[in-house]
Amino acid sequence: MPKYNFVEELKWRLMLHDIMPGTEELLNRQMVAGYIGFDPTADSLGVGNLVQVMLLLHFQQAGHKPIALVGGATGMVGDPSGKSQERNLLDEETLNHNLACQKAQLEKFLDFNCGINSAEIINNYDWFKGFSFLEFIRDVGKHISVNYMLAKDSVKNRLENGMSFTEFSYQLVQGYDFYWLNQHKDVKLQMGGSDQWGNIVTGTELIRRKSQGEAFALTTPLIKKADGTKFGKTEGGNIWLDAKRTSPYKFYQFWLNAADEDAKNYIRIFTLFSKHEIETFEAEHALAPHLRLIQKAVAKDITTRVHSEKEYINAVEASEILFGKATSDSIKFINEQTLLDVFEGVPQSSIFKSELEQGINIVELLADKSGLFPSRGQARELIKAGGVSINKEKVTDAETLISTKYLIADKYIIAQKGKKNYHLLIVG
Repeated sequence: MPKYNFVEELKWRLMLHDIMPGTEELLNRQMVAGYIGFDPTADSLGVGNLVQVMLLLHFQQAGHKPIALVGGATGMVGDPSGKSQERNLLDEETLNHNLACQKAQLEKFLDFNCGINSAEIINNYDWFKGFSFLEFIRDVGKHISVNYMLAKDSVKNRLENGMSFTEFSYQLVQGYDFYWLNQHKDVKLQMGGSDQWGNIVTGTELIRRKSQGEAFALTTPLIKKADGTKFGKTEGGNIWLDAKRTSPYKFYQFWLNAADEDAKNYIRIFTLFSKHEIETFEAEHALAPHLRLIQKAVAKDITTRVHSEKEYINAVEASEILFGKATSDSIKFINEQTLLDVFEGVPQSSIFKSELEQGINIVELLADKSGLFPSRGQARELIKAGGVSINKEKVTDAETLISTKYLIADKYIIAQKGKKNYHLLIVG
C-alpha cells in the first residue's frame, strides 16, 4: 500500500497542474509504476529538469515505483512541444554518452536498490531499434486519427510556420512508449510538464484502443519566475547539474540569489522539507527578510544533493570572499574555476611571472601594473592607513615586495582597496 497521498503532497507543494480522472484513486489504492521521459540531447540535466526529477523522488517516497525513460530513440526525432524550432537530430554514439551522464545524475535522487519500488532507467531505443517503419504505421499509426493529432496544441501552434513529418509523428512515438511500458512493465501512469499533456494522453488513448487497457496522466505546472524570465537560465545561459558545465559555486549562487517570491516556491518544489518545516522557514523569513533564510535553506539542500556537502561548504566560503568574511587560508585552497566565477566582472590585468620572481613593490603593482590606484601617492597613503589587502590579508608596509609566494593556484593575486573594490591580477 502507498505510504501517503501522493496527489495531496503535490498540491501543497504547488506541483500539480492537470490530472486525469481516477488517477488519485488508483494511487491511493495500490503501488503504481509511473514514468517520466527525459530529453537526452545534452550530457547533463539542467535545473529545469529538476521539477520532474523531484516529481519522481516524491513518487518513490510515497511508495510507488518511478521509471525514468531516457529517449534514446525519440532524441533522434525531437519533440515539438513548447518549442518554436525543430531540434537537431543526434547520432547514436552521442546519445549513448548523454544517457550515461544523465543516469549518473538521476542516481543522486532516486533509489535504485530499495526492493519492490526500486527506480529504473529505461531507454526507448531498446524497443524502437528493431521496429520498422511499415510495422509502426500498421501497428500504431492506424489507431490514432490525423484529426486527433491535429487537435493537439503542440501541433496547432507549429502548423502556421510549417512542421516536418518527423515532428508531427512524435506524439505517436511517445504514445507508443507509454503503450510498451504498460504492456511490459505494467506502467499505468505517465507524468511530465504541462506542455506534455497532449503527448501523454495520446499514450493513454493508444493503450485504450490497442489493448483495451486503462492508463492515467498527471502533469506539473511550468515554473515561471517572478520577474518574467525563464526559470533555469541566467545571463550566462543554462544552469546545469554537471559541475563541468556549471560550477558548484555558480549553482549555489543561482538559488541563493532567488527573489523572495520565487524562493517560497522553490523550497516546496525542490526540497524534501515537510510542510511544517517550510511554514517555519516562512515565518522566520518574514521577521528578517534581509537574512534570506529561505534562499539559504534551498541553496544548501539542493547544492548538497546535486554536488556534495563539501562542495556546498566551498561555495559558501567562496561567496564570503567578496563580502570581506573570507580568510587568506580559505582563499589558498579555492579551485581555479571557482575563483574565476567569484571574480567574474571584477577588473583584471595581467603581469609576467618573471616580474614577480624578483618581487614587485606593492605600490608599483597597485598603481602602475593594475591601475587599482590612479597614483602611487594614493596607493601609499591607503596602504599605511590599513585600507589595502592582498589575498584578504592587510598590508600596511608600503615597501612590501609582492612575489610568487603570493600566487593563488600559481596564477592569481587578489588585490583589494577598501571593502568593496577588488582587482584580479592574472600572472602569465
